[in-house]
Amino acid sequence: MEQALSSYKVFFEVAKSGNISKAAKKLYISQPAISKSIVKLEEHLGVKLFSRNSRGVHLTAEGEILFNHVSEAFDYIDRGEDELKRLREFNIGHLRIGVSNTLCRYILIPYLKEFLIKYPHMKITIENQATAKTIQKLEQKKLDLGLVGMGSMPLKHGLKFSTVMEIEDIFVATPEYLKNLYLREGRETDIFETANIMLLDKENLTRRFIDDHLKEIGVVPRQVLEISTMDLLIEFAKISLGVAAVIKEFVLKELHEGTLVQVPLKTPVKKRTIGFAYDENNANSALEAFLKSAK
Repeated sequence: MEQALSSYKVFFEVAKSGNISKAAKKLYISQPAISKSIVKLEEHLGVKLFSRNSRGVHLTAEGEILFNHVSEAFDYIDRGEDELKRLREFNIGHLRIGVSNTLCRYILIPYLKEFLIKYPHMKITIENQATAKTIQKLEQKKLDLGLVGMGSMPLKHGLKFSTVMEIEDIFVATPEYLKNLYLREGRETDIFETANIMLLDKENLTRRFIDDHLKEIGVVPRQVLEISTMDLLIEFAKISLGVAAVIKEFVLKELHEGTLVQVPLKTPVKKRTIGFAYDENNANSALEAFLKSAK
């Protein structure tokens, strides 16, 4: 659009009122300025937009065509301004979060619950996916926020990290499972040689973290059962299906009650840091509000 938007605004107001004097008062500009703007627009378009008589001005056929389009355009602008006003008054925004199944259930949901109490009109989109995918989408600016583990994979330049908590990977089983294993294999048995070891599938970054640690300390599980989610790992461990690699902070209740017991490793798995990753240069008001609320 080569012509200035102000010229179309003048045209729009004159067409609505049918009177140059009324349009001048509404726009707070002089009548000569109104007339000059209309003439300039007509010259630019190469058509007459108004016919003039003693009562005022009337749209020509060409003016009617332009008015229909300009009316629609200014209606969109008005709607846009109304939407921004609504966003400002009701703290409405859109926050896109990437998170794994495990971290979503055990860590993110409590944060979201508190956040939505403060910002009940906020739109939240949750992309439930592997941590690697979340980090990739953060780098591509397709997400505003990711809940990730720092020990899972490095964050590339440009992404900030806000620590939430530390977690520790441990192996657990029911007392009954271990009792039966010792009866069958003897008290001196190597659990990782004879027990059913339950791990997340190999696509999971937590699984890779566990595998790297076991390799480092020279432990090679002989019987491995791969499970798709942390929830299922915990539930299968609780029904004595085997020894499961789980996050300690997610089974504290079971450990306290004795439903599950920790199977010791000669070298404990190194703790990992969980936190929110985000691109500081891609921040919006919704992200800023969430980070402030999460502190």
